[in-house]
Amino acid sequence: MSILKNISILFLLFFISFAVAQEKDKKEYKKRVLETAEVDFISSYYSQDGNNASVTGGIGNEHLTDVASSIVISLPLNADDVLTVEAGFSAYTSASSSNGNPFDTSGASRNGGDDDDDEYDDKRAVASNTIGSPWVASSGASKSDVWTTVNMAYAHSSDSRNFTWDSHVSFSSEYDYTSFGFGGGILQQFNEKNTSIGISGSVYLDTWDPVYPTELKSYNDVNGNLNLGFFSGISILNQNGNQSKSWRPKNGFDKIQNKERNSFSASVSFSHIINKRAQISVFADFVQQQGWLANPLQRVYFADIANYYIGNASSISNYGSKQNSDVFQLADDIERLPNTRFKIPIGMRFNYYINEMFVLRTYYRYYSDNWGITSQTASVEVPVKITDKFTLYPSYRYYIQTAANYFAPFEKHLSTQNYYTSDFDLSAYNSMQLGVGISYTDIFTKSHLWKFGLKSVDVKLYQYKRNSGFNSGIINVGMKFIMD
Repeated sequence: MSILKNISILFLLFFISFAVAQEKDKKEYKKRVLETAEVDFISSYYSQDGNNASVTGGIGNEHLTDVASSIVISLPLNADDVLTVEAGFSAYTSASSSNGNPFDTSGASRNGGDDDDDEYDDKRAVASNTIGSPWVASSGASKSDVWTTVNMAYAHSSDSRNFTWDSHVSFSSEYDYTSFGFGGGILQQFNEKNTSIGISGSVYLDTWDPVYPTELKSYNDVNGNLNLGFFSGISILNQNGNQSKSWRPKNGFDKIQNKERNSFSASVSFSHIINKRAQISVFADFVQQQGWLANPLQRVYFADIANYYIGNASSISNYGSKQNSDVFQLADDIERLPNTRFKIPIGMRFNYYINEMFVLRTYYRYYSDNWGITSQTASVEVPVKITDKFTLYPSYRYYIQTAANYFAPFEKHLSTQNYYTSDFDLSAYNSMQLGVGISYTDIFTKSHLWKFGLKSVDVKLYQYKRNSGFNSGIINVGMKFIMD
């Protein structure tokens, strides 16, 4: 936290030293920061697949689809000030998260209990029709959700336009998580606007409304009595397929006590126009997180604890195969991670104007945190100006990271460990992303929607692939309108 404290002091001194710049040029002519109101419509469709679902302990179906949309309205309040309001939503359907309660497949376990914190039905499940599988999507409550967000930002520019300060506030919510954030920053330009320095900071105060795997929540609800509640009438099977009531999660399964997750970040950036063709910028972020940093819905299985199942005994030997559709292994615990994390990404951008047709844009970032992860990201984009109105955007991105100290695959952790996760986002892997986009720009805004003229349309497609077998694709569509 000492680093964040020093940056906060630097932020304050920087603000005071340059605030005077706002007063020096008040009598000079100034152009409006934003001439007229602008409206952006942004939509996307995302799809992914993989075989390492973290909800089911590092194996299982990762199929997910997501449709997102947002509207961003920028309003000039006067010559110096701009208010920006953004509202958006993201609606997803996930085979992975649906298996918070895997016993809802095709209604087979309609009496098998919910995967949220509501009380389950008092009806009795029947052993012969209570099944599940990490490879089959269930119809549990967590199979889909809608994330919503609202953001507001206010920016003020000095009369000389060399100094800008801004502030923002945000709120977002989904079925098991809410987030409230605020922050601000300053930007000082000098050297005839060829050089700029920026400092910003943000705080996010988040809260879990935790959703647990069904078997762990149900175990806690009945104080470990496997003859009551969800477990009444259900056959629990051991590794040999024989009925057994010996299953016990680690430590009797303790629900999380601290439901907060708070994040504090500070950023420093420097940008310089080298000449009429080249520009370079560098940045550094410092992020401190604290609270419950694991996901309570994600299971973990231990190598040194006996395995227990619900479902078809004959499928136990084939549990890790996609052909398994009717047996599910009961969790040993949920993901447990340290309650603090410190992250430092450092990066740079270099843009070069080749000629009227081509521009080169490059990006590099190095990342490190105190969980043991280091990563490197490199990307290149070459906008190609086809005509005065159309520009093509081919791009390539490469990423590589080391594993977190607390990661291990399915059934590779030991119960003696304090922290553990089988989330492959925290594993060692490399990935590549190919992208292509096209942009249409009409500076004269000939097309109109009511009182707004269409300024630009952007369509971009990306294909992403990891060496672990995970892959995804996304299409983004954006339209910008300006008020006449």
